[in-house]
Amino acid sequence: MTARALDAEINKFLPLLGKEEKLSLLGVIKSFMHLKKEEAHRISIDQYNDEIDEALAQVKTGNYVTHEELEKEMEQW
Repeated sequence: MTARALDAEINKFLPLLGKEEKLSLLGVIKSFMHLKKEEAHRISIDQYNDEIDEALAQVKTGNYVTHEELEKEMEQW
């Protein structure tokens, strides 16, 4: 089924739905759009691996915050 045929089929049923059903459907559509937006911002595997390598290098040089240090810092928030 083509996108145009799907649009026509959906449009045929929309007037038959009540307000609550339309609100529910709108929520589903918005959640799909949110997922598409998230997918568009995904990083590549190479970038992911580079970021992991960078993080590991920071840990090796002692450039990190321990759990205990973070807890103390959070008490000041």
